[in-house]
Amino acid sequence: MGIEIEDKFDVPPDYAIPDLSGLADVVGPKSYQLVALYYDTPDLRLATRGITLRRRRGGSDPGWHLKLPKAKGARQEITHPLTRSTKIVPPELAELVRAYTRGAELQPVAELDTRRSVTVLLDGDTKLVEIADDHVKGTVFQDEPKIVRWREVEAELLAEDRRAFLAKVGKRLRKAGATPSAAGSKLAKLLEPAPLPKAPTEPGTAGETVVAYLAGQVAALLAQDPRVRRAEEDAVHQMRVAARRLRSALKAFKSIVTDTGQIQDELRRLGAVLGEARDLEVIRARFARELAGLQPELVTGPIQTRLGEDLHKREQEAYARIDDMLNSDRYYALLNALDQLVSAPSLGRAAAKPAQDKLSAVAAANWARVTKAYDTAQAIEDPERRETAMHDVRKAAKRARYTAEALQPTLGGSMAKLAKLAEDIQEILGAHQDGVVAQETLAKEAESARQAGEDTFTYGLLIGIERNTAEQAHADFPRVWAETLKAVKKVL
Repeated sequence: MGIEIEDKFDVPPDYAIPDLSGLADVVGPKSYQLVALYYDTPDLRLATRGITLRRRRGGSDPGWHLKLPKAKGARQEITHPLTRSTKIVPPELAELVRAYTRGAELQPVAELDTRRSVTVLLDGDTKLVEIADDHVKGTVFQDEPKIVRWREVEAELLAEDRRAFLAKVGKRLRKAGATPSAAGSKLAKLLEPAPLPKAPTEPGTAGETVVAYLAGQVAALLAQDPRVRRAEEDAVHQMRVAARRLRSALKAFKSIVTDTGQIQDELRRLGAVLGEARDLEVIRARFARELAGLQPELVTGPIQTRLGEDLHKREQEAYARIDDMLNSDRYYALLNALDQLVSAPSLGRAAAKPAQDKLSAVAAANWARVTKAYDTAQAIEDPERRETAMHDVRKAAKRARYTAEALQPTLGGSMAKLAKLAEDIQEILGAHQDGVVAQETLAKEAESARQAGEDTFTYGLLIGIERNTAEQAHADFPRVWAETLKAVKKVL
């Protein structure tokens, strides 16, 4: 797996690659013949999202290649060894695009036969940029087969820390007559898939701002799907955050985008399944740090096994439940509903109002929910019930934060400040809650260890550390709350 960063250019048939020897050492050109068979659903669900899945022969990297959009000018590339069959996509790759195929069959849709001339630019022994001059013959298999021929040039960055050099190369190519390609890939140029439909919102309205934010979070959720399936670092957390942001926005902007109750319920379910694995991952890392900070003589019994391997086993079981969820019809139905949400949402009357006026009021209302939750909690005399109610304050602060972040592009710096203030409340309450949960987990593990006849001394030490963390956050909260209220008055 790697990150592909490249610039693509359209060039005329008689284009001449300019002299690049003044920029770096030049090796080449070297010629290859590449034949790539591309796979997609009959309605081009992958191409529409800028995804390419191909089986390629020839060149220096024959095999299967899956390219997923990552950022402008960059894509994540996942490879698989070449297989004999041209009809069956390797299951490992088919699995990674299920969020897009959603049960539809993958089949060959096009073939690209490319005569490639490669020049490499070097700085000493370091390869900086590879320039590929491609003469392409494309064949489309859908409906009536058609053949298209064209020429293009790609400049791919080989040294990630030399992006400025890639820009210099691009400038030299453009000066010689190359023009930046509008197509994200050869396949997109050949198939010309229809763009994703957009919601019919009016510019400058609350509806435009909210739907654009929702679309961004849907894209973020989809982008994490393959990473979660590969169990990549932080992927579960990022997917969970996207689901939470979506659900929070649908609650906050319910007068603008309406009738989203079922989507919210499904996002809650998705977040819960993701959260189980994420919470185990976090608490396992937390205990590992704390154990590492103790003197060796204070670590007694097989506590590292119980708090490490045992929790990791539970984490893997939680990942299996995530896998089941990501391959379920219910999940695909949620993704279909999210597509519909951002392309043809049900809009309320408030959607047509000017963004500045309507959304400022929404931000203020969501912060008011935080103060109301706090006042409700403080009015409860029973300490345990009050602590439970403070969890509602944390949830309200998280929603206020997400709402402010969603409105920042429209309402500016004041929303950035409000988001940070809400995050401060969320984090200090979270530090207290995490300490309490950690104590409960340690107490359960200590009881299991005690019943097994193991030394539980270290569990007591860790419980003391966690109690101190929770009590410190509890003691600091009144000051943070007072400072936050004062600062919010200046923002709102």
